[in-house]
Amino acid sequence: MKQISAGYGDIQILHTVSLKIERGEMVSVLGANGAGKTTLLLTLSGVLRPTAGEIYFFNKRVDCLEPHQIVKQGVVRIPEGRKIFQEMTVLENLELGSYIRTAKIHRKENLVKVFAIFPRLEERKHQLAGTLSGGEQQMLAIGRGLMTLPRILMLDEPSLGLAPLIVTNLFEVIKRINQEGMTILLVEQNMHLALSTAQRGYVIENGRIILEGESEKLLGEDHVRKAYLGI
Repeated sequence: MKQISAGYGDIQILHTVSLKIERGEMVSVLGANGAGKTTLLLTLSGVLRPTAGEIYFFNKRVDCLEPHQIVKQGVVRIPEGRKIFQEMTVLENLELGSYIRTAKIHRKENLVKVFAIFPRLEERKHQLAGTLSGGEQQMLAIGRGLMTLPRILMLDEPSLGLAPLIVTNLFEVIKRINQEGMTILLVEQNMHLALSTAQRGYVIENGRIILEGESEKLLGEDHVRKAYLGI
């Protein structure tokens, strides 16, 4: 994305934001509440239209497309708070993830892959999604996203509301998904965890990118250590 500005009505949230993700990378976007992280993901997924700038995906401009068309390009967002269908079973939620034609063709084999990544989901596949624990619901949200056959998976605050041990285990899975070739854009408040997982990061404050670079470099930045790590 190049020089993207976006917001809600007359309220501008993002100010000339640019970022780049290479195929197979995991990149984190870090910042406090209200910094513009979720607005960034909504803009990338077509829910919000940028007021300026351009977004390209595999050299194709996509900021003029509708959200469902962007999903068909392989851009899949896992929203903050999981947003699963609580009155449907785990299996039904996963099957909904494969609603586009290309994903529907490969539904059975994709289910096998998702259950291999999240064995707990296979154990509970006939259980109502609303009865799952918070960690299991986050697994389901990610699994449903994977069923869409994404080329990039955008995760919005996956650690939100989860116990520390569950978060650690979840991020190990996210890291493994990336190591198997999935491109991931990770939006996360837990800066240390995000930078320990991703290869590169961007720090956003008040809708502007103020720092970017390799994760190890960002962890050593004085501003990051003081403002976000309390060091």
